[in-house]
Parts: sequence; C-alpha cells; structure tokens
Amino acid sequence: MNLTDALNSVSEISVGTLSLMKLISAVLIFLVCLLVITIIMKAIDQIQRRSKLDKTINSFIRSAIKVGLWIIALIIVADKLGIQTTSLVTLIGVAGLALSLSIQGVLSNLFSGLTTLATKPFAAGDYVELDGVSGSVTEVGLFYTTITTVDNKVIYIPNSQVAGAKIINYTKQKNRRADLTFSVSYDAPTEMVKAALMEAMTTDDRILKDPAPFAGLLSYKDSSVEYVMRAWTKREDYWDVYFDLNERVRDLFEKRGIRMTYNHLNVHIAEKQ
Repeated sequence: MNLTDALNSVSEISVGTLSLMKLISAVLIFLVCLLVITIIMKAIDQIQRRSKLDKTINSFIRSAIKVGLWIIALIIVADKLGIQTTSLVTLIGVAGLALSLSIQGVLSNLFSGLTTLATKPFAAGDYVELDGVSGSVTEVGLFYTTITTVDNKVIYIPNSQVAGAKIINYTKQKNRRADLTFSVSYDAPTEMVKAALMEAMTTDDRILKDPAPFAGLLSYKDSSVEYVMRAWTKREDYWDVYFDLNERVRDLFEKRGIRMTYNHLNVHIAEKQ
C-alpha cells in the first residue's frame, strides 16, 4: 500500500459526522494558533515592559488582546471542522451586545478608570477635590477611586463620575499661596494696616521670599475696608501657615489699635430745632 492509498484509507475513517483527516487538520491548526498566540503575547509583554503606562492598564490591554486572539483561533478551528462560522460570529456578536447592555454602568466605570489612569490628573497620595469631595487619594482602581477625607472617612467614587467632574489637585505643585482677607474700620490708616499684615508674613520663616508676600487694599465695603494678604509657602506647610497668619494678624491689630469690623448700619437721628 502506497502513501496515497494510506491517506485515502485514513480519510475514510470518521468520528461521528467528522472525518479523521478533518479532526487531525483541526488539531494541527489549533496547535499553530496556540504557537502564534504565544509568540504574540510574548511580544506584547516585551513592549509593555518598556511602556510607561500604568500596570493596571497594561494588564487590561494584555487580557483583552489574549481574549480576542483566542476568539479568532476558535473561529478558525470551527471553520476547519465544518461548523458554520457565520452563525457563530453572529451569536458571539449578539451575546457581546447583550452583555454590554446589561453591564453598561460597569463598562462606563471601567473605561473612565482607564482614562484616569492614562491621563493621570492625580495619583495615589495626592490631596484633591472632585465631585464635591475633598481628601487624599488612596487608590485609583478600574471601577472606583478611593478617597480618605481629613476626618478619616473612606469614600468610593465611581470612575464615571470622576471622569466628568471638575478636579482640583492641591498636591500637583510644590508651593501654594495662602490668600486671606480682613475687614478693617475706615478709621484705620491704610499704611498702618498694610504694615501690620506685612509684619505678620515676614516674621514667619515658612513663608517664601520668592514670590514675595503681598498686602494691599482690596475693596471698599459699606461699613469696612477689605484688605488682602497673599503669602506663598510649601504645600506641606499651607494649613499651618494659614491658621497661624489668622492668629498673628489679630494679635498685631490689637497691639496697634486697628479695629476689625463687621457689617453694621449706623443710624443718625437729627434733632428737631
């Protein structure tokens, strides 16, 4: 028996409705697909090791590519076995659509989380204000961003809300400016008030010399004159400097006889002649 006869004999062997040759061909194609998937995944791993993307994003991309490659491999093998791949692809599409509709909110949080991880408007440890919440970022996950407030509450914000919210990052810059305003009586001389405000800032070593501190008359109110003081400091000293300046200005005003005022109404009654 020659090779051709042997192959013909093998092709006549069947398992159910499938011939043995089709099964062998499908197995060989599956092994080739497995080899190709392994090579592609190793190449992706090498690219990701050199990438600067977040590990969570790299992990998600790797998983998505791997799932996609396996779906393609299964379709190729199914086609070799004589299975109608058109209906299989349609079934996968319908199942994917139904799944995406049922987990629409989860997917929204997922892709918003990936966007946040990629753009990096903040990182773990930053003090931020977002979606009406202020605190330190504990974790930036795929579905939720975790924030710990100053009174030690842990808040989980869905990433879809984070992506659409105005984000204020107080940690991004190394220096911050403390802006304070004070309402002072019209009777107090302007230069005296400004000198007191400048003294409060220049006597504090935590306040930076560059940019220089500033004090000036801000506006005229109905019953007071409003002054502003601006002092730059390192971000870690901001709140200590803010509160200390408030206390120091009050003490200096009392020593210099400068009266701090509040909204009030003076009523003058003229006597009849």
